[in-house]
Amino acid sequence: MLRPPPDPSQCPSSHDVPTLVLSLGLCTGLIISYLPQHIRIISAKTSEGFSPWFLLLGATSSASGMLNLLIVQWPLFRCCRILSAGRCFESLLGFYQVTLQWLLFTIILILYLIYFPKHLKYQRVLPLDSAVTAPTYGATDVPDGSSASQPVKGTIATTPEWRLAVTLACVVAIHLGLLLLLSLSLLFILPPTTPPHPFLRYLATFLGVSALILSLLQYTPQIHKTYKAKLVGALSLGTMAIQVPGSVLFVISLVMRPGTDWTSWLVYAVTGGVQGILLVICLFWKRRQKRLGIDDFGVPLVIPGTDANGEDERRPLVDGD
Repeated sequence: MLRPPPDPSQCPSSHDVPTLVLSLGLCTGLIISYLPQHIRIISAKTSEGFSPWFLLLGATSSASGMLNLLIVQWPLFRCCRILSAGRCFESLLGFYQVTLQWLLFTIILILYLIYFPKHLKYQRVLPLDSAVTAPTYGATDVPDGSSASQPVKGTIATTPEWRLAVTLACVVAIHLGLLLLLSLSLLFILPPTTPPHPFLRYLATFLGVSALILSLLQYTPQIHKTYKAKLVGALSLGTMAIQVPGSVLFVISLVMRPGTDWTSWLVYAVTGGVQGILLVICLFWKRRQKRLGIDDFGVPLVIPGTDANGEDERRPLVDGD
């Protein structure tokens, strides 16, 4: 049996033009800011340089933030039963913003798996006993039948890095599925009250705080990986250059939305700050790469006076100047 519609006095009744324009602009800006990163991975055909832990923490953090806003703005969803389609869309723009941010970041995780570098995905495994027979590569026939002259056989197996990436991607899917199921179950089972039921308040606070903690940790593995590699890799400077100042406007727009609190916007303020640190490091390494004559992946650039094979025999200096 459907519950009765909410009291019209509890639903927004006026247009907030500045907030509407800001939210629409931010949704457009989100798409524009993430496109360079998506295009960067696809065009380079590699996701080398990304930390899988960064993607895990980012995906779970953005999912927790999205579900937090779903709970705290649930009364606005109920108001859509008595509001026009346009008014309903306007009132839920804050939720659409956060959901769009989660979706665009999750696409990076998907592209990371699709374009995972092959040289980091597979490895040659040599048997302890060279006489062991298994699916092999590189074996040749020996005319005299002597096993002593046979090359060492080996099998091809996936690397620990690839297995870790797949495992963390599964964790992201399980995290989203379980929390989404729990949130929707409580929202439909518990009675709609003002203020919300204590269970919903506890869950919203848990999601908001966990999103904050995850965002605080999110950039730590990526900053460590990028700093240690001394290479930009597949990271997009364009995306970071847009998102760092854009995070300020994003936070302001959420603060101005009805039905939000500090647990809904603080996570994005923290993320913008630490992302700025990563941008500074990448700009520093970009300048260093130019000085050393290497690209973002440490491959020597073709210098005038040499052929495409790099006859100057220079090597990328990735461990130090």
